[in-house]
Amino acid sequence: MPAEQAHGGEPTVRDAISAPDEQGRTRRVTRRFPRITRDTARPEGGGRAAPGDAPAPARQWPLLVVLGTVALGLLLTALDMFRFGTLLIGAALLAGAVMRWILPGVGMLAVRSRFTDIATYGVLGLAIALLAMMAQPDPWLRIPFLKDTLHFTISQ
Repeated sequence: MPAEQAHGGEPTVRDAISAPDEQGRTRRVTRRFPRITRDTARPEGGGRAAPGDAPAPARQWPLLVVLGTVALGLLLTALDMFRFGTLLIGAALLAGAVMRWILPGVGMLAVRSRFTDIATYGVLGLAIALLAMMAQPDPWLRIPFLKDTLHFTISQ
């Protein structure tokens, strides 16, 4: 028994106890982590993107849009349209960041917290798009100090 009666009728607690459950019983708790995790919380916004009675693909449409666009970008890259394919991949990740920011429920596109997902998708999408625009030959985007930085690091 975790509690004993003290002099004034107040219980004295010897072991840590939790809040009462539905039946009003308290249970002993421990500060140790369980060996098997059974109650992992889903990320914020990780609910269905469509009603529960919709077919499975419709419930995950944000993830399917991003994955389909990335697949199309990979196909274009394989068909020797490197710049357009990688730009499409970057745009797909940026679209994933925008969907994660705007939509209340994005299904399995929600992996971590909302902020972490937006930052990850946004940074990776922007980096891929910028690298695609700077790719040689005939880059669309030129950064003036990049050539000087490269020559400085190679000459040292």
